[in-house]
Amino acid sequence: MIVRNVNDVIGTEHEVRTDNWVSRRVLLKKDGMGFSFHETVIFPGTETYIRYANHLEAVWCVEGDGEIETTADGKRYALGPGVVYALDQHDAHYLRGGAAPLRVICVFNPPLRGDEVHDADGIYPASIDTAEA
Repeated sequence: MIVRNVNDVIGTEHEVRTDNWVSRRVLLKKDGMGFSFHETVIFPGTETYIRYANHLEAVWCVEGDGEIETTADGKRYALGPGVVYALDQHDAHYLRGGAAPLRVICVFNPPLRGDEVHDADGIYPASIDTAEA
């Protein structure tokens, strides 16, 4: 059994921060669950282009506000507590922080190693072998 507290991730190498967000990676590829599990906070007033070519992601919004806009059709969706969205088609999109920090719970398949950040094309790199992680 794995039992962790997200507060124990804060300040470690598994808390990844950019100018737009901070992600606390609680379960990772090395945990052998077949997915990774994260708490992420999107900072107010930010915009991040994302296109997960190598991963599927499900996101549950639990606090704050924001917006997601799909680039293929320009559709915009308001984000707030209780909203879930799933990037089941590797959907390219803009994730925007609203007036308050947007706190979300994320699941990735395949799982992340824990150190990933988006490249210039909004992509996380493909996962490497567990032996290399």
